[in-house]
Amino acid sequence: MNYIEITLFVLAVAGVIGMGIWKSKQGVDDLEHQSSSSYFLAGRGLSWYLVGFSLIAANISTEQFVGMSGKAADWLGMAIASYEWMAAITLVVVAFVFLPRFLKAGIYTVPEFLEYRYGSFSRTVMAVATLLILVGVPTASVIYSGAKVISGYYPDVFILGNLTAACWLIAVLAAGYVFVGGLKACVWTDLVWGSALIIGGGIVAYLAFQALGSADPASLVKTATLKDVTVDQLQSAGSWERFQLLNAGTAEEGGKLHMIRPIDDAEIPWTALIIGLWIPNFFYWGLNQYIIQRTLGSKSLAEGQKGIVFAAFLKLLIPFVVVIPGILAFNLYYEQLALQNGGFDYDAAFPTLLRNLIKPYPWISWFILAAIFGAIVSSLASMLNSASTIATMDLVKKIKPEMSDDKLPKVGRACVVVFVIISAAIAPTLASPAFGGIFTFIQEFQGFISSGIIAIFLFGMLVPRAPRFLGWSGILLNVILYGSIKWVFGDMIVDAGLWFSDEIAFLDRMAICFILVMLFCTIATLIKPLDKPIELPENKEIDLASSGSAKIAGLLVVLMTIGLYIQFW
Repeated sequence: MNYIEITLFVLAVAGVIGMGIWKSKQGVDDLEHQSSSSYFLAGRGLSWYLVGFSLIAANISTEQFVGMSGKAADWLGMAIASYEWMAAITLVVVAFVFLPRFLKAGIYTVPEFLEYRYGSFSRTVMAVATLLILVGVPTASVIYSGAKVISGYYPDVFILGNLTAACWLIAVLAAGYVFVGGLKACVWTDLVWGSALIIGGGIVAYLAFQALGSADPASLVKTATLKDVTVDQLQSAGSWERFQLLNAGTAEEGGKLHMIRPIDDAEIPWTALIIGLWIPNFFYWGLNQYIIQRTLGSKSLAEGQKGIVFAAFLKLLIPFVVVIPGILAFNLYYEQLALQNGGFDYDAAFPTLLRNLIKPYPWISWFILAAIFGAIVSSLASMLNSASTIATMDLVKKIKPEMSDDKLPKVGRACVVVFVIISAAIAPTLASPAFGGIFTFIQEFQGFISSGIIAIFLFGMLVPRAPRFLGWSGILLNVILYGSIKWVFGDMIVDAGLWFSDEIAFLDRMAICFILVMLFCTIATLIKPLDKPIELPENKEIDLASSGSAKIAGLLVVLMTIGLYIQFW
């Protein structure tokens, strides 16, 4: 046990959380009579750098460091980076298509926008569906995957070394500061964790390549995709060349350096890049409350757009500090990842890197551990804050419209407590292999609502006379369709020889559901269009002038993304 490392780690985490709580109290004279805007949207006063770093810190957590690096260590390799690089383009679209409409309407939550377009019942349906998924899936997953990293790194330390105890520790810390400070506490801690995360991930990637360059070629060659790679070739190669040699080969041969996977791939077939992968991306970045909430707190449209485009640029860096280290973890430590009953524990890839590469350097390791732990707590706090916002503004306030504004933050704080208890109780159960890896678990279950929500929002924005009942019916139809394909009709279609692989990948299921819900919306609109278009409310208190510099930067991000796809095609 290294007491220097643990002491610095604890001081760093406590210091940043304390800073977040302190910043959240600035400008608030009386927490007992705090306004809902101040607690849930940071007073709508966030600058671009807070928005940008907060988006990254809320997004990048052990979902990526455990789940995404695990998928990279397995057969997917660089293909899993599509979640990050396609997100960069998605964010640019969100900045200039979604955000102007949301800020103009002056909404607190995404379901609130649905009420203005489709009616009160649609808002309630989306709010309930979102809460069930948010609390039961990503929130519980972040707690579990965070505890897996910490307990794997500190197996002999009291509380930290026990998976269940670590789950509750992470849950309590996150709930503590979001309970007191709301969104403002989240974004100020995100500013630190977001920047530290990029730096810390870069250090791990650097150390991994150094380890690869000095590793025994006779051990490395056992992980080579192509069996004609020799020890002599590896002996004379540098770190990057070794990385390429070990993971070379076409996608069909199992090569891990390709963004495009075969059509029969179980998770990311190339068909998913056409429609399927865009659905979770647009749902996550454009309509997911715990992400979009920090953009709704922007002081102006221009500040929000600059922050989102800045986050889009940072997304291009993430695969270099998450995906590539995951591949390297298998090359370097495949023996440590091996399970006694056969196979490998791929979700342990990044924790294994940490244990082998940074543990010998306590003056560096505390920083990296604090950055990763901070990202865990930050993502969790953001999810709890957003879940409490939805529960308060979309459900409680609808039931009790007479409730005064200064009582809403109290309701939100109570919801934080309830939701964190539920998520922390679920989290340890996710260790079961039945879930197929934490990253797949999260994406899979969000598919029950994501396709339907994307479809009805697109229709609501682009088709002014689309009928109001499409809001709730489109969401419920998607739940039925996705479940039917997953558990009933998917196997029937495959067994009948009507599909091009042994199973329908979940991204393809999303695409099928999206197309069917859009078809339903089209037919319903043709049969029963509205007599006149819906007029959405307009918020006169925010500057809605668009940012010219953000447009130029957004175009550059898109071009850089295309260049990365060409490089790793």
